[in-house]
Amino acid sequence: MPEAVFEPLTTYEEYPPEEMLDRARNFLKEIKRRRTVRDYGSRPVPREIIENCIRAAGTAPSGANMQPWHFAVVENIETKRIIKKAAEEEEQEFYNGRAPQAWLDALAHLGTDEHKPFLETAPYLIAVFAQSWSTNDKGEKVKHYYVPESAGIACGFLLAALHHAGLVTLTHTPSPMGFLNEILDRPKNEKPYMLIVAGYPAEQPTVPVITKKSLDEILSWK
Repeated sequence: MPEAVFEPLTTYEEYPPEEMLDRARNFLKEIKRRRTVRDYGSRPVPREIIENCIRAAGTAPSGANMQPWHFAVVENIETKRIIKKAAEEEEQEFYNGRAPQAWLDALAHLGTDEHKPFLETAPYLIAVFAQSWSTNDKGEKVKHYYVPESAGIACGFLLAALHHAGLVTLTHTPSPMGFLNEILDRPKNEKPYMLIVAGYPAEQPTVPVITKKSLDEILSWK
């Protein structure tokens, strides 16, 4: 068993309480502006922006530091069309038989359906894969731990980074998503976790009218 090796923490910066509160308030103000957007323009986004946002996602904590994720970025229009076709086939079944009525009723106020034009119009699709295992330098199979939790945290980092950079996003999770492995040539140890759409909004985008739970509803002090 390898021994743990430690080093001094040199990256932490402490701020006065007043500045901490300002930073917390400013982050809240910025992240509250984020909305899930379904109307995308085709304006290109420099690759370096996406790369840096994925670098940020890659700093997320993970179980045993296994970093069980892979980000497949799709910009090729034909590949996006293939993904759109496959996703809409799954969504067609979902909205027209697979999903129970209660689920459809819960989605109704968002105005979603089986049609997913954003999968083709947005400049980037980011397919996030969760890795259940990997291989070490000896070719031996290494099990990963807390994979869904780790991938979820990384996706949260990525969404926040893309928003901070000035892009709009959408999280898409057609079920099942196995078609992404085939289309994007990803190995069997990776399971599609989320498809993140990223880009600039269309000229006059619309979003559903929604509210978020109040602090009293999501917080308790003990």
